[in-house]
Amino acid sequence: MKKMKSTTKILARFLFLAVYLMVNSCGKDFLDRASETEIPEDQISAEATRIEGQVNGLYASLKSGALYGGRYLIYNDIRGDEFLNRAQNGGVTGFTVYLFTNDPADSYVGGFWVAGYLTINRVNIFLDEMAKLGPNIITDAKKKEYIAEAKFVRAMAYYALVQLFAKPYVADNGASKGIPLRLKPEKTTENNAIQRSTVKAIYDQILKDLNESEIDVPMSHSNGYRTSTRAHKNTVIAFKTRIYLAMKNFPKVIEEGNKLVTATAPFKTKTGTHQELLGRVATVYADRISAERILSFPFELTNVPGTQNQLSYYYNIGNLEYHINTSGTGIYNNPNWPATDARKRDLTDLYANTFRYLTKFTDVETYLDWVPAIRYAEVLLNLAEAEAEEGDETRALALLKAIRHRSDANYVFPTFDSRAKLVEAILLERRIELLGEGFRIPDLQRRNMPIVSVGAAKSILPTDPEYIFPIPLREIIDNPDINK
Repeated sequence: MKKMKSTTKILARFLFLAVYLMVNSCGKDFLDRASETEIPEDQISAEATRIEGQVNGLYASLKSGALYGGRYLIYNDIRGDEFLNRAQNGGVTGFTVYLFTNDPADSYVGGFWVAGYLTINRVNIFLDEMAKLGPNIITDAKKKEYIAEAKFVRAMAYYALVQLFAKPYVADNGASKGIPLRLKPEKTTENNAIQRSTVKAIYDQILKDLNESEIDVPMSHSNGYRTSTRAHKNTVIAFKTRIYLAMKNFPKVIEEGNKLVTATAPFKTKTGTHQELLGRVATVYADRISAERILSFPFELTNVPGTQNQLSYYYNIGNLEYHINTSGTGIYNNPNWPATDARKRDLTDLYANTFRYLTKFTDVETYLDWVPAIRYAEVLLNLAEAEAEEGDETRALALLKAIRHRSDANYVFPTFDSRAKLVEAILLERRIELLGEGFRIPDLQRRNMPIVSVGAAKSILPTDPEYIFPIPLREIIDNPDINK
């Protein structure tokens, strides 16, 4: 791993404070001196504000345009069959990802790896500083809350990396080589050499972080903005349903999902932050702090996703790098997605009478769309799939209908004569509901299914080396143990 910038301001401030107290006590009567453990209130306030800023910085790193702020979603959609590259040339960002020609020297592969591990190391440094933090700076409850949020951020970063760079958990129950598991703060290149942990070890750490995070994150935050953009209990639980689904641990998906979903319709959360489906699907993307958006990554003019990372640049007429595939195996062409569906009518449009494009992300001038990271609709679909596989089929169908009938009230599902047919319908519904939100490839990989790639013009088998991203060349050079 490259040498990263150290964040040691907290130590410097305490050193400055100690010197300040010592110098200013000279020549004074002993009884007049302040206690050496007494920190001025304004200094405490400044430190508390700085720590809060560090936590915000962890989220900022996670939502980098090279990670969850753009590229994670984009890479996981353009590798499949739902989108076509409009320009068909190498000048388009992510083109090698689309073609499945990216090798270890590929900048897209390397950039994503660096963004992921940079976020992880920032979390590790922060956790180390919290362990060394003196008393009376922040309350114990607030300290636990910050640590819990940091662990949630680390879990999300590790999941993105293990999903793209390692074989699926279901391929061999996590026995394959995964990625390096780094849990210590690194401020030099001294510990660059580290072997890859197994996929199972990475998932175990993700779940450890999430389980510990769930205990200490708040039930909700002070306002809608923070509730939508910072982790709370329902955020952590929702993400756990995604992780367990990736592991094909359907009983645990049901267990976690039941914390968030009522037994019968209308489905909504039971406790904590209120989450439910909105009445109109288009409102989900217009209302950035709605009850359906469990976690979003916000952007402002002073905090942008970066050049060619923006979702409205890729999928909308900002630059329309990728348009919807309306033929072949693309979901738009599927007869089970009729024109009467609001997701087809209200969330797609036609450009120049030629290209069908996605309109979920609409800011084509400043590109400040908030990225939907976790939606309540996903939780319902996660739970529906798990119930269909190993639980209550009646409830699975009710959950499926809740998603479909929100957008197409008159749609009639066929009679499902097997669990497999019901699961197939739920997987199809995911393709419709979560189009352009980064789920196409993970949904194929977690079932160890081939990737039908329109870019590569072939099916990529789970046994093919390009099924996952290669370990970047920079890591191979810096880490001599990576392939041991």
